[in-house]
Amino acid sequence: MSYRDTYQQWVDEPTLDPELKTDLKKMADDETTKEEAFAEPMAFGTAGMRGVLGAGIGRMNIYTVRQATEGLARFMDTLTDETKARGVAISYDSRYMSQEFAYQSAGVLGAHGIKSYVFDQLRPTPELSFAVRHLKTYAGIMITASHNPKQYNGYKIYGPDGGQMPPEESDKITKYARSADDLFAIKALNVHELRAKDLMQPIGEDVDEAYYAEVATVTINHDLIKTVGKNMSLVYSPLHGTGRIPAQMVLRNAGFENFRLVAKQSVADPEFATTPFPNPEFAQVFDLPIELGKKIGADVLIATDPDADRLGTAVKVGDHYQLLTGNQIASVLLHYILEARKQAGTLPKNGAVVKSIVSTELATAIAKDYGVDMINVLTGFKFIGDQIKHFQATGEHEFLFGFEESYGYLIKPFVRDKDAIQSTVLLAEVAAYYQSQGKTLWDGVQELYKKYGYYAEKTVGVDFEGVDGPKQMANLMTKFREEQPDDFAGVKIAKVEDFLSQEAKSADGTVEKLTMPSSNVLKYILADGTWIAIRPSGTEPKVKFYVGTKADTDAKAQEKLDAFEKALDAFRKEA
Repeated sequence: MSYRDTYQQWVDEPTLDPELKTDLKKMADDETTKEEAFAEPMAFGTAGMRGVLGAGIGRMNIYTVRQATEGLARFMDTLTDETKARGVAISYDSRYMSQEFAYQSAGVLGAHGIKSYVFDQLRPTPELSFAVRHLKTYAGIMITASHNPKQYNGYKIYGPDGGQMPPEESDKITKYARSADDLFAIKALNVHELRAKDLMQPIGEDVDEAYYAEVATVTINHDLIKTVGKNMSLVYSPLHGTGRIPAQMVLRNAGFENFRLVAKQSVADPEFATTPFPNPEFAQVFDLPIELGKKIGADVLIATDPDADRLGTAVKVGDHYQLLTGNQIASVLLHYILEARKQAGTLPKNGAVVKSIVSTELATAIAKDYGVDMINVLTGFKFIGDQIKHFQATGEHEFLFGFEESYGYLIKPFVRDKDAIQSTVLLAEVAAYYQSQGKTLWDGVQELYKKYGYYAEKTVGVDFEGVDGPKQMANLMTKFREEQPDDFAGVKIAKVEDFLSQEAKSADGTVEKLTMPSSNVLKYILADGTWIAIRPSGTEPKVKFYVGTKADTDAKAQEKLDAFEKALDAFRKEA
């Protein structure tokens, strides 16, 4: 069927949700919007399903949520009765329709006789991951669009280990979801039916307490917190999301008493009224925290995104606040963990850190200095979760830290996704550590650069909106594969790693096999050690370009970074 036929099918559906009927009327004469909404069904990317709210097979609505959940339910129907009986944990964030999507998911599962454990109020993504493990459910569903703008929502499925569902299972779930092609025929029980049949159980405080007890084990130097951290001035913002209560609880439990919340951003507001892009990567989200920080003389500002899996920070340096990048935050956290373990004599001989292939090599240098292995994985925190699972199954390594450059970190593996609640309390401790020496977190970053070299990294996203977006993104990736230059900014390409073909080709013609799963990612290693990576986003209609370089001064590193970014941009724009 054409997108127009599918649109008409929705128009003619007598049971259609009234709000979606209104949405259909609005796009009646708008062919572009109509095509975007009805041409292609939503796809599962690196972090599940994410899209604009509204009517259509390519939008987030009760019918596409039911379809995704029907895929999970049909997959669980193939499992043993014992496994199926473990049920599914469900959480949701502060976005429009989040709670409704959570209940719809529970309703579809219930129609298959699968019990769900649904949080009584909004909770962060990391707590959902924890809940799967704590309650020993077979799967988890998190309703969130993470850091995307207000018009988005999303749907993530977690596996039995609390990590995002692995690719093989995810593909099967997608296949089952697609087989449920009549979206209006998918059965969903209402909440009253679910409760009457004991197919839905509310959860809340019981899981919170267990989660907070685990987070309490993340802090290392309790004396430091009692003497310095207790009085250190902190500002925290949940960016209108799920972090407000958990962040306060874990900070207070650890002994940090002198913290203030950004009042306007502590309201669970689906409009994200103070920050249209609630992403701690963006400087704008810190406008209000900085305003409050200046008023009270705060030492450290921390912001977490709406589902509290990402964290950003700014630190007081003289009369202004200096923002740290995700790579810089990860590096100071890692250094603190390894140094503390070394001092305590608990640094294991088989210790390992896990990071994505597009994250800073400064962390690699730090790990090497402490005799710790660095394991690189594809982008997507589920791959870090897979490594933890592997370590625990084989005893090959002891997990010490995991991170992605996109402001996501995991300190302890009782959660199997990035956890900004854990990160908040440990970052506060690291800030107290530097303050005890009369220094700041920013000073800590500079010390690392002085010791290991000046690393500079940048990520640039190029948007490809509209129905032709996927095709344009595919063409761009083809261009980089088939027309690659000999150099960028005059520096020769020494090796090209193509994770789609799973081959690495060196300039001398040598070809080696890559061991990571197949993925549409290109990475160029240049003769001076600089690396450049290109990958389509799994959650947004954009292609991401990454550059990482190193020099013996900050100025030189920034100069090199700018030159490579310009060269990359020029090649991209060539006809």
